[in-house]
Amino acid sequence: MKRDLIVVGTGPAGITAGMYGLRSGLETLVLDKGICGGLSNEAPIIENYPGFKKIGGMELAEKMKEQLSEYVSINELEEVKKVGSGAEEMTVITEKDTYHTKAVVISTGTKHRKLGVKGEDEYLGRGISYCATCDGFFFRNKHVMVIGGGDSAVREALYLKNIGCEVTLIHRREKLRAEQYLQKNLKEAGIRILWNSVITEIKGDTAVSSVVRYDKKTGDEDVLPVAGVFISIGEEPVNGLATQMGIMMDKSGYIITDKSQRTNLKRVYAAGDITGGVRQIVVACAEGAIAASSAYDDLLG
Repeated sequence: MKRDLIVVGTGPAGITAGMYGLRSGLETLVLDKGICGGLSNEAPIIENYPGFKKIGGMELAEKMKEQLSEYVSINELEEVKKVGSGAEEMTVITEKDTYHTKAVVISTGTKHRKLGVKGEDEYLGRGISYCATCDGFFFRNKHVMVIGGGDSAVREALYLKNIGCEVTLIHRREKLRAEQYLQKNLKEAGIRILWNSVITEIKGDTAVSSVVRYDKKTGDEDVLPVAGVFISIGEEPVNGLATQMGIMMDKSGYIITDKSQRTNLKRVYAAGDITGGVRQIVVACAEGAIAASSAYDDLLG
């Protein structure tokens, strides 16, 4: 099957790129190994997206998908395995089909960064989670710990507190990185914070029952009972496809683009969190629009 433009990824950047691609007159297809929305699905509340004073991440993603699906075919649960380049077109090979396209937008986003401690993999889904919106309900009226100090970690802590969990936030520094209004909400909610602390091990039997905490200031270790551990220490780029294609990336693994979202490869563009920088939904949407417009200019302009 032939297309003018194939977008890989259905987060805000990919959805917007797909919309702008078709509206520019390009025959467009959007593919994703998962479901529409990317990590934005996991945001409990979004309060900085224009047009919505407050909206859940999953709800916003669903509205974006609904709008895009009026114009463009969205193939969810279809992972792109390989992209081969040719003189005039590229071959996109997925686990289900093979497509030919003139241009590609990579918007594969990021994934949760792991702690890398003993017990983390063993208890995933049995007390360890990277998404409060997904799993918080199972821990109502229980003691949970949120690990991190940025916006996402504080939002997760506030969400868990709001649904009835007893919440402790643990942060490796003595100051949070989260926005001031989130820190204010955290204080007003009465959520306990353990400063200058790191988790060195997660313990349990059939499920998580405790964590080993190391106090960086005193050098002491103690065991803290807890039913759930929510890890929110940032993201890392999903760059396997970019690596396979030979796309230029920075030292952290994010795709390098120019101001028009062009990569070092001809007719290959990147947009959204995979490009690093300010990782916000509004920025991802803008980059998706620019990437699709650049593809139009290069193909038909």
